Amino acid sequence: MPELSFACVGAEPEPYAASPSLRLTLRIDEASGVRMHTVALRCQLRIEPQRRTYSGEEAARLSELFGDTSRWADTLKPMQLATIGVMVPGFTNSAEVALVVPLTADTEVATAKYFHGCTDGVIPLLLLFSGTAFFHGEPGLQVELVPWHLEARYALPVPVWRAVMDQHFPGSTWIGVRAETLDGLRRYRTAVGALNWDDTLARLLKEGSS
Repeated sequence: MPELSFACVGAEPEPYAASPSLRLTLRIDEASGVRMHTVALRCQLRIEPQRRTYSGEEAARLSELFGDTSRWADTLKPMQLATIGVMVPGFTNSAEVALVVPLTADTEVATAKYFHGCTDGVIPLLLLFSGTAFFHGEPGLQVELVPWHLEARYALPVPVWRAVMDQHFPGSTWIGVRAETLDGLRRYRTAVGALNWDDTLARLLKEGSS
């Protein structure tokens, strides 16, 4: 019977994605020596915010998400990031496969708020695995479920996440507004002759502070 284990061994921006995506390199080891025909793998990714420390600046940036630091013992809970399915080709002993993880730039989404709140260090990720393994045994092709207890942890460097965002939104970010708010911004932009949305918002901020 297969003896599978998993490890995330690298991360980089997915270069050909149409939207922000992270490419994780997953190594799969098989210890019994059986020939794996294929693995229909399912990976659930979670962020584990309680597994790192935060600077004062980061704590302030994350207060909207987790509240005051006095409550963090209760509020720093794992967050679901994505569930990815991938077909692993046949191998013996070990193989590497890419997990392409879509990321959102929408700062109203909790995971994006967390990413934006971390200025340095790493993002603690937990990868949980399930699926179906097909392997060559004594009677021929056999099938076994990937055990639910298999998991891997990965410390994703914050600069890698920033590189993903910069690939699609260089030097900028994205916010969602209601349709009527956007209509009002359009009218204001036209009235003041602002060159772009950044200039439009900068003018509004200046007017609000004067």
